[in-house]
Amino acid sequence: VLALVQPGSTADIAHVRAVLGTTLPVVEARTADVRGEVARVRKLRADAALALRSVGDARERLEAQRLQLVKMEAEHRLRSRDLDRSSMVESDRAIALGERARDLVDLMDRLDDQASVRDSLAALPGPLPRPDDPEAAESPEAASAHAAGRLPPYRLPVAGRLVSGLGEVSRSGVRSRGLTVETESGAQAVAPAPGRVAFAGNFRGYGRIVIIDHGQGWSSLVTGLDQLQAKVGETVAQGSPIGRAAAEDAPRVTVELRRRGQPVDLTALLD
Repeated sequence: VLALVQPGSTADIAHVRAVLGTTLPVVEARTADVRGEVARVRKLRADAALALRSVGDARERLEAQRLQLVKMEAEHRLRSRDLDRSSMVESDRAIALGERARDLVDLMDRLDDQASVRDSLAALPGPLPRPDDPEAAESPEAASAHAAGRLPPYRLPVAGRLVSGLGEVSRSGVRSRGLTVETESGAQAVAPAPGRVAFAGNFRGYGRIVIIDHGQGWSSLVTGLDQLQAKVGETVAQGSPIGRAAAEDAPRVTVELRRRGQPVDLTALLD
């Protein structure tokens, strides 16, 4: 072909063919290397594109996780603030309940002091005062128990299920000084022991309460009443009606027994 394109001597043709025969393998090898390099470059570009897509996906996932963390942090802050407010409210409520309990204790202490003065006056020589209700007069057993400084057999003011005892701590942190009984709606409450009604009425968040002075430093407190049937100064016998529980589902009535201002476990005295 080369002889036809460019005629010449046979020596020239042999020389050109020898040159081509020497250079063609080198050209083919270099061409193969270039093709391999191009293939490697294409593969690297594909890997780079895949890595770029992976990095983009990872960035999107990180951004979504960051937004979720920011949202969760905001929710936790709001929840923490609500919990702080709730804890402050519960703390204030516990403080208020503690103050009301101290007020109630102060009231019973004052009534105990008055009862001590009245007992001292009654111990003076002279005629004994006639009771307002002759039927409510103490029995000989109760009179002998009072004379010995003991309390007659005791009874719960209402019938029902015992839900808390002396010394238990409520959710608000207030320690119980008596027994709390869950009773029926509008259940009749009675005097747990004979005595004189020292207080009957509303008292600072406790609703209607009744305090009975049993003499010799003994006194009973009944709370959780909705209606009162006892009057201050009235002498009541054991079992006499003093009020009714609230007309609601499972009302609770609490009774406390105190001896010279100190809470007493009344379970051993129950009849």
